[in-house]
Amino acid sequence: MTTERWTYRKAGVDISAGNEAVRRLAPLAAATRRPGVIGGIGGFGGLFAVPPRLKRPVLVAATDGVGTKLKIAFALDRHDTVGIDLVAMSVNDILVQGAEPLFFLDYIACGKLRPGRIAELVKGIADGCLQAGCALLGGETAEMPGFYQPGEYDLAGFAVGAAERGSLIDGSGIRPGDVMLGLPSSGLHSNGYSLARAVVEARWGRGAWRRKLPGDGRSIGDAFLAPTRIYIKPVLGLLKRFPVGGIVHLTGGGWTENIPRVLPAGCAAAVDLGSWPVPPLFTLLESEGRIGREEMLRTFNLGIGLILIAPPQVAEGLRRALRRRGEACHVVGAIVKGRRRVLYRERPAPAGGRTER
Repeated sequence: MTTERWTYRKAGVDISAGNEAVRRLAPLAAATRRPGVIGGIGGFGGLFAVPPRLKRPVLVAATDGVGTKLKIAFALDRHDTVGIDLVAMSVNDILVQGAEPLFFLDYIACGKLRPGRIAELVKGIADGCLQAGCALLGGETAEMPGFYQPGEYDLAGFAVGAAERGSLIDGSGIRPGDVMLGLPSSGLHSNGYSLARAVVEARWGRGAWRRKLPGDGRSIGDAFLAPTRIYIKPVLGLLKRFPVGGIVHLTGGGWTENIPRVLPAGCAAAVDLGSWPVPPLFTLLESEGRIGREEMLRTFNLGIGLILIAPPQVAEGLRRALRRRGEACHVVGAIVKGRRRVLYRERPAPAGGRTER
């Protein structure tokens, strides 16, 4: 029988390090405070009052993680932007319903808790919350020795938003003849990284992430780590002025799987390939991995992160309003009669690389 005295710290869990991490995180969360927040972080639960201006409020919630994009963060030892991805994946899903994100909570799990690393991650989460206009209401950090490889961690989180019951967007108003407006992505966002990593590492090995990306100027790692765009501020306010029939967040499943999710019966989406510029990193993956076009379209966003669907007159006004806000906007297709699916039409790229119309 052993006489060794065991402690939680000796078993691999450092409560003092956890307390230090919370101390560092408090000002990051405080910077995201917005009307509705009650109290601060550190309690057993976060408190938030539903905005009183909403007469018939409906809460809208979404949850997600960052996925294997984290493997690139590990390889490059860069951890200050993946928190933005974490927030973006949930708040963009809330936007699709026409709702305003109110607050966000995160969960960070690691093998060994390093307060500085946790602070980097939460700084990214707080940055994402500031971009989305929501509060970082709280979170949880779990130290689980032996569960993760040294230096590795995982992130998960969820956002809660609200909208008036009568202003929810569910796609039921979409009709044949409606126009599809595409807003540019910042890259792969947080989808398709298992395939992307497999292609890049098979071609150049694990050192591939520091190689220059042809036609871009950044390293492959920098391009692939570019944080997911958050579309709340350029889009949410316009939804009150322009009756949008449906919104699509191009996440896992790409174009082929995501667009049908908002289509009502009797409607199909005709997408005009070549109507928007495809960034070099997608061209690299397609060529180096010899990935078929069908696979590209059902895995990646190919340079478009959000699609707004509206009648032609509304779409024109919306496009002009977005451009006044400095937002590029491409007409990427139209709604046609048919069963719920995506039809792809080949269109030559406009002369001079101009894709807005």
